[in-house]
Amino acid sequence: MEKERVINNPLSSQKEGNVSLVLESYNDIFSDFDPRNYSERALSDDFLIECKRAVRDKPSEGFELRLLMPESKRNIAHELKIKRRLKDHFQKHVFERRREVSHIINSGLSLAIIGFILMILGAFLIFKKFMEGTFLAAVLTIILEPAGWFFFWEGLAKALFIHEDEGKKTRDLSFYKKMAHTQIYFISY
Repeated sequence: MEKERVINNPLSSQKEGNVSLVLESYNDIFSDFDPRNYSERALSDDFLIECKRAVRDKPSEGFELRLLMPESKRNIAHELKIKRRLKDHFQKHVFERRREVSHIINSGLSLAIIGFILMILGAFLIFKKFMEGTFLAAVLTIILEPAGWFFFWEGLAKALFIHEDEGKKTRDLSFYKKMAHTQIYFISY
């Protein structure tokens, strides 16, 4: 059984750089529309938004998530299930966001490689004077050169500079990594 850390004054814990959230009940953590057990229930969007806001400027490791509950409503068995559920949720989303960010970078690099190949192909056709002076040679030159540059630069931009949609996934990954590594404690108030 997990040892519960004793903290005499939960309000002083806020000054230590930790994240403290006041809850009225365990249900504040979970979606109102999900009737399942605490170990399976979906987390509340409000809870996740509040966590994101609270950990935005926190380092990637070294802080605790302290959930303050009225002493009369605490149940250690529920708390163990909830801690496991929170950890599982955050770890699952770390894996998913890593996969999404990796996919974005890989697709960007693939586009850049395709662009580079198109530029080399266009240069090779010009160098070898492929069908020089013909309409087909002019069309290939007009298509390959800008297409190559387009794919190359768009791919690099996607892989390196990450646009707004992709940036959201990167920020989500950062949040879920922080939360997956944090220690979670329930504290009475």
